[in-house]
Amino acid sequence: MDLHIKNIAILGLSSLFVLSCQSTTETSSNLTNEWTVLLDKNLSQWELWMGIPHESVKNLPNGTVTKKNLNVHGDPSNAMGLNNDVKNVFSVIEQNGQPVLHISGEIYGGLTTLKEFENYHLSMQVKWGEKKWAPRLNAKRDSGVLFHCKGDHGAFWKVWKACQEMQIQEKDFGDYIPLAGPSGVIRTATQGGKQTYDPQGQYLSKVTGYSHASHEPDYPNGQWNQVDLYAVGDKAVFSINSEVVMVIEQSKDKNGLPLTSGQLQIQSEGAEIFYRDIKIKALSSLPVL
Repeated sequence: MDLHIKNIAILGLSSLFVLSCQSTTETSSNLTNEWTVLLDKNLSQWELWMGIPHESVKNLPNGTVTKKNLNVHGDPSNAMGLNNDVKNVFSVIEQNGQPVLHISGEIYGGLTTLKEFENYHLSMQVKWGEKKWAPRLNAKRDSGVLFHCKGDHGAFWKVWKACQEMQIQEKDFGDYIPLAGPSGVIRTATQGGKQTYDPQGQYLSKVTGYSHASHEPDYPNGQWNQVDLYAVGDKAVFSINSEVVMVIEQSKDKNGLPLTSGQLQIQSEGAEIFYRDIKIKALSSLPVL
């Protein structure tokens, strides 16, 4: 169901022209104006990449490399690798007759679409589970929806691809983080300090690290949240429970070239989480906000 998003002023939106939804890549041209469901019981439209387990993880195959500090960069050759989910971190269960993605969070990993997408509306529902794992036992529950993913697995922390991230974290739904080289521009109220999206802001800030959403409308743990990503050209809009919390412009890759398409990834990052009703459709222009 399309969202009627609350009125928020967006920089430059009045001058946006309609962009063609015809993809420049073979895979993303398959999208239509009707929803394409991305989740089934066999995860047939996805592949798995598992990172390096924390040293506290038990019952791993002999020879599995483990680490205490997982927040490291470098060669991902020691990661568990492609489709090697021996702990069943990513699985699909059935609730009320529909498939639900269950992510245990025990090992850092990414669920990645086999296809790339460009000019789309991605919709899903998300809620937290109870379990937390080292090294985030005392941290906020964390996950994330990664988009415009390019290149090899393991570019960031030996787990995730180079990408743009829509943060899914306790009290931090809709924050923005570019991973492993990309960047974007957001509107902020002041220069310096805590970088936060402000639709009325006077400054354009280039983001290469963490940037906070304008506000946090996510529901209490255990309740389903509606999460929507609108991506058209080099712009993206994050909507949480029908409220716009982040707008990115001038999305670029590590070489400074426009970043407008790529795979999708869903993170396992130390916390149990559930995703359902994951679907996508073509989008020719950003919605009127």
